[in-house]
Amino acid sequence: MRAEPIAEYVITAHAAFEMARRGISEALVNKVMVAPEQRLLVRTNRVVLQSRLDRGGVHNAALVRVLVDVDRVPPEVVTVYMTSKIAKYWSPSHES
Repeated sequence: MRAEPIAEYVITAHAAFEMARRGISEALVNKVMVAPEQRLLVRTNRVVLQSRLDRGGVHNAALVRVLVDVDRVPPEVVTVYMTSKIAKYWSPSHES
């Protein structure tokens, strides 16, 4: 079972800046938002939606993490990043 998606959201100026700086497209963020593999509570009113990304090759896997404040309407994307440290952030208890 997939994690609950967030279809309507806004991207904050900070998140847009970090996306540009990190080379993460809005299309990739949208893909994670509407079909996340995992949804984890970071703190009250903030979740992280995350999905694994295969960039080709054995050592090119990455995890895309989108931090979202869900206490607003619509929810706000706070920041986005990719990491190769999948084991550090992936929650086996939230397997889809």
